[in-house]
Amino acid sequence: MAYIPHTAADIADMLEVIGVGSIEDLFDEIPTELKAAPLLGVPPALSEMDVGRLMTDRAAADGRPLNFIGAGAYEHHIPAPVWAIASRGEFYSAYTPYQAEASQGTLQLIYEYQSMICGLTGMDVSNASLYDGASALAEACLMAVRANRNSESRRVLMPRAVNPIYARVAEVITGNQNLTFQSVDYHRAQGRTLVESLQDYADQDFAALVIQQPNYFGNLEDVDKVTDWAHQHNMLVIAVVNPISLGILTAPGDWGEANPLKRGADIVCGEGQPLGVPLASGGPYFGFMATRMQYVRQMPGRVVGRTLDAAGRPGFSLTLQAREQHIRRSKATSNICTNQGLMVTAATIYLTLLGAEGLARVADACRQRTHQLVGALSRIHGVSVLFDAHRFHEFVVRLDRPVAPVLKALAARGILGGLDLTEQYPELGHSFLVCATETKLPKDIDAFATVLAETMKEGM
Repeated sequence: MAYIPHTAADIADMLEVIGVGSIEDLFDEIPTELKAAPLLGVPPALSEMDVGRLMTDRAAADGRPLNFIGAGAYEHHIPAPVWAIASRGEFYSAYTPYQAEASQGTLQLIYEYQSMICGLTGMDVSNASLYDGASALAEACLMAVRANRNSESRRVLMPRAVNPIYARVAEVITGNQNLTFQSVDYHRAQGRTLVESLQDYADQDFAALVIQQPNYFGNLEDVDKVTDWAHQHNMLVIAVVNPISLGILTAPGDWGEANPLKRGADIVCGEGQPLGVPLASGGPYFGFMATRMQYVRQMPGRVVGRTLDAAGRPGFSLTLQAREQHIRRSKATSNICTNQGLMVTAATIYLTLLGAEGLARVADACRQRTHQLVGALSRIHGVSVLFDAHRFHEFVVRLDRPVAPVLKALAARGILGGLDLTEQYPELGHSFLVCATETKLPKDIDAFATVLAETMKEGM
């Protein structure tokens, strides 16, 4: 709603109809000692014009810095129609589609979303979204333990090149369900997980191996070899992917060498925020998940299907509801998964507008901008780019001095230069993670390089 439509007269009429003297009377069963005290220090009410001016001034105070931070939340151009459509009342205020006869529009949109996610990932079936990318990985790990009939283990191999926030969330969510994670180190020169690093675990029982593509450092993993290794050792493969990158990278469903073992990833998940959802101070976002048909009954959440009614007309309904709200809790696949409906709406509109060709152009622009930024920063004295690997739209920079003061100096000049990795990866020295999407023009890259060079000369 753009505004609250009820006037004082409207409220009085409604109260009269239900026989209540005031809105406060509706809550008279709440003990007085539990009610919040009146708010103190609240300024007088402002007019619509004054509120608009106040918010504009406060937004201007934040400035419009150039943002080169990624690490799981990415700044992309969002075409104007995306939120113009998603903000329409029929989408903006639509509730969970429990009643198919009253929710055909919402159900169809979710069905189209699922179809697009399957097309991107190369999987057979998608659910109707999860909270975010991190919790989606946790759910994927739980699902893998249930689905892998060749393993009696509740252990999962988790490379250190996976987003450490995702790994931590997975540990917290699954810990009380007795899942454990075995960390796998990355190659210091290449910044990715090698098959050689996995050999120490070849004779042990693990339910699954997690592969992030591109990984947290922005580097591309050798997904074919790693996928085949996991399958050879009776592990399912959980792919954590950036949906924009799938415009140009191989779909997880096609991972694996051209041999009889080739079957691709088994479960695919990730963060859907890049698909038309603004950064918005960290949320709300949405997680996506897709899998092969043989594992569909182990997948959390809902699945919307297309069918025909008695008259032969097409229609949509919820065809799988494995949540505790729908079945006995002991039989549910999850008790926290949900459908982030509004974010999924935006993503569906975004993908529809761009199409396969448009998504590929966005992904390629990200790759090109990153290549340009790598070249620009590499020429600065005291700055080096780590890892000899192919990249998507992130990379790691090492400085010859502490990172925090340098990033602070950049921020003071309107540039958010990256994410400090000193605590997450102390072995990398004075390093930080840098991101360049299609929104970064050549002049933006030049500005970043110029200010960083000046900052380094100043001895920050």
